[in-house]
Amino acid sequence: MADSAGIQQGSPAVGAAGSVPAAPGAGGTEGSGAAGGSARIAVKKAQLRSSPRPKKLEKLGVYSSCKAEGACKCNGWKSQNPPPTPPRTDQQSHTVNLQEPCRSCSHTLGDHVTHLENVSEEEMNRLLGIVLDVEYLYTCVHKEEDADTKQVYFSLFKEEVYSHSSPIWSQDFLAGASGGQIPIHTVGEKRKPSEPLPHEENKRPRVVGDIPMDLINEVMATITDPAAIPETSLLSAHSARDEAARLEERRGVIEFHVIGNSLNQKPNKRILMWLVGLQNVFSHQLPRMPKEYITRLVFDPKHKTLSLIKDGRVIGGICFRMFPSQGFTEIVFCAVTSNEQVKGYGTHLMNHLKEYHIKHEILNFLTYADEYAIGYFKKQGFSKDIKVPKAKYVGYIKDYEGATLMGCELNPSIPYTEFSVIIKKQKEIIKKLIERKQAQIRKVYPGLSCFKEGVRQIPIESIPGIRETGWKPVGKGKELKDPDQLYSTLKTILQHVKSHQNAWPFMEPVKKTEAPGYYQVIRFPMDLKTMSERLKSRYYTTRKLFMADMQRIFTNCREYNPPESEYYKCANLLEKFFYTKIKEAGLIEK
Repeated sequence: MADSAGIQQGSPAVGAAGSVPAAPGAGGTEGSGAAGGSARIAVKKAQLRSSPRPKKLEKLGVYSSCKAEGACKCNGWKSQNPPPTPPRTDQQSHTVNLQEPCRSCSHTLGDHVTHLENVSEEEMNRLLGIVLDVEYLYTCVHKEEDADTKQVYFSLFKEEVYSHSSPIWSQDFLAGASGGQIPIHTVGEKRKPSEPLPHEENKRPRVVGDIPMDLINEVMATITDPAAIPETSLLSAHSARDEAARLEERRGVIEFHVIGNSLNQKPNKRILMWLVGLQNVFSHQLPRMPKEYITRLVFDPKHKTLSLIKDGRVIGGICFRMFPSQGFTEIVFCAVTSNEQVKGYGTHLMNHLKEYHIKHEILNFLTYADEYAIGYFKKQGFSKDIKVPKAKYVGYIKDYEGATLMGCELNPSIPYTEFSVIIKKQKEIIKKLIERKQAQIRKVYPGLSCFKEGVRQIPIESIPGIRETGWKPVGKGKELKDPDQLYSTLKTILQHVKSHQNAWPFMEPVKKTEAPGYYQVIRFPMDLKTMSERLKSRYYTTRKLFMADMQRIFTNCREYNPPESEYYKCANLLEKFFYTKIKEAGLIEK
């Protein structure tokens, strides 16, 4: 039982026939967002990495110069029977023959890949990832019709290659190390004060939308320059709860260690002293908990404790027990000594615990919280909505009388100990960009005097300067007040849409077997069958809910499929038909 007395503080990409959509990334220009393109590439990489080794050699052979005797000048193997369109990794089922001759030099595929014979599978997968990234970039550039946009692509590419600060010239990159990993500090480890934050080292500014690169660099330089940010802002009222604790950890004032008792190893005097200190902190801060019970769990080899050390002594900790086979960890005790509270230690402790468990691939916390602990755990992302199936934890953790079971689901993509820093930096960047934009368009208009003369309201568009800000009037429609009339109108519109000749790809939810990786790209799928069920259950209480679901169908389709695909065209035509029917019904203005 955890006690915080010591811490105050649709979708369719496939049609009725079940055919698979065009290759992800093959034609994604303005119809596919950056996030969608990245996800499609990730799916494509996963498919290629799971292919047999000869298949991988064939892919890499295309970019490998011939190694045959006689100083052959062929710069890449070319198949005798090339496909009319770029090959797709999920449809290449033919057997690869290393003796197949090259169309250019007549030497075999094996002669082009002799240097890869002893390469490890991990290194080969890394090379394949680079190949797919380059192919995707090439496809994006050559499908872009605008010459200026092409020039931007190539300028950024050259800047990345020739810049001395580019990560491709670092020793880690050349050695084949994968970047972007967040180091997790385990037992006995702590980050050195001079060690840079992972996100600062690996995160590089990129052009976002129409914001020029030089502006991004200028704003980033302002944000990262300590002289540009007032010292007082670091610990202002709007600072993150763990800001002070994070700064102390960087300076080496505090340390975090995961420790536990062991019956198999020689006792470590320092660890035993820390365990005794933890027992004292928990006993003092949790007076309603029997001391014998606290001692038994703290020294139990099956339990571990994330300890907070300051000046060589324990000032707080979180005692927990991991159940790897069940996929969760039970938090037993959580406390910080009374004279060290309200400094963000509790939040920083929990963030370290989250990163420790992400490293060990356990993504769920469970705890029984008393009435004083519920507020703390809510701030740390816990809720009464338990994600772990009951069958997984019943019989593994005790049911405490008068306590509330709470759970927290971890996201392995979040660097929890640095998350508030990242959010703060993003806010600062957006704030600076807004200030610069305001400086360009700022103009002071005279105030409105009409209200003094008795006018109660005026049209928004009549406000001086409102249109210059980019505001546009939104088309208004009639909101039906009668639920039965709304239901009847929406039912008629949905029937018309389902009967349309271009509605066939959107009738049913997309099946995972027919569109591999679809649900990795599309997070919120929607289809006409689901909309029918929602309409029948009276889910659509307003026209806006109905229109939003229908629009999601078209948006998802354009997100996943390239513009030249049949599904993309069906989405456009059906969308036009849908809005025609909506206007005819008087739900939006014509």
